[in-house]
Amino acid sequence: MEQRKYWDSVSEQKEFTLPLQADRLACYVGKDGRILDVGCGYGRTLGELYGLGYRNLVGIDFSPGMIERGKRQFPQLDLRVKKDEAIDLPGESVDAVLLFAALTCIRSDEEQAALVGEISRVLKPGGVLYVNDYLLGHDERNLQRYEAFAEKYGTYGVFELPEGAVCRHHSEEYIFRLLGGFAKKEYAPITFTTMNGHRADGFYYIGQK
Repeated sequence: MEQRKYWDSVSEQKEFTLPLQADRLACYVGKDGRILDVGCGYGRTLGELYGLGYRNLVGIDFSPGMIERGKRQFPQLDLRVKKDEAIDLPGESVDAVLLFAALTCIRSDEEQAALVGEISRVLKPGGVLYVNDYLLGHDERNLQRYEAFAEKYGTYGVFELPEGAVCRHHSEEYIFRLLGGFAKKEYAPITFTTMNGHRADGFYYIGQK
């Protein structure tokens, strides 16, 4: 929540880039399944799913600016502002949850764990969580900024961007521990292009409740 002002300020400029492995998601949820995108931004990923024939789609994001843009760009989507830590949906009401570059925007272990707990609550038994996010990089640029901000934030991998955002990259060990309440179905490291045009180490993960 603390970074809402930043994301509102860049809501019209940023283009999100993490790829959707739609063929992998389709192995777990049909076109009639209810899919929730947590941290949906302006709805890019849901827009892609809509184009593939999915219709029961909901997106939530804490940035009103992002949601406003999304409603203009994808008026066919159900996009909502996330107003507090809880997800405003009933328990066991969705078939799949997407979590794309959302963990990178949450710097504390406790807040990440709380979000994963909420995701588990709203997922139906047998539902899936599909995560795309960033791993710790080993290039000089990333190593320097991890070291520069480690003392300030108390977590290795947290860093500030010059434009004002605070981001976090994660170890595989941490990700598997965070998502340990799910049965891991798929995992693979991937190289992503970031919203600022840099190459970065990342992963995709699908777990089942």
